[in-house]
Amino acid sequence: MSHVYGTSEIVGSSTKSIDDAINQAVETAAKSIKNLEWFEVTEQRGHIENGKVAHFQIMIKVGFRYEPK
Repeated sequence: MSHVYGTSEIVGSSTKSIDDAINQAVETAAKSIKNLEWFEVTEQRGHIENGKVAHFQIMIKVGFRYEPK
C-alpha cells in the first residue's frame, strides 16, 4: 500500500530549552493534525531580554499521513 503525506510548518516556543520548544510544538500540533509521523527542525532562534535568553524558538516542519478514502 502506498501513502500520501503532507507537511505543515509551525513554530514552538519555550522559556526552558530547545527540546521543550520542539515538544510543545509537536504536542500542540498533534491535537489538531491527525497521523503525525515525523518532524524536521528548519530554524532555531531565540528572544533576548536583559542580556539573557528569554525564549527558545524553533521552526519545525511536521509530516503527516493522509487517510485513504
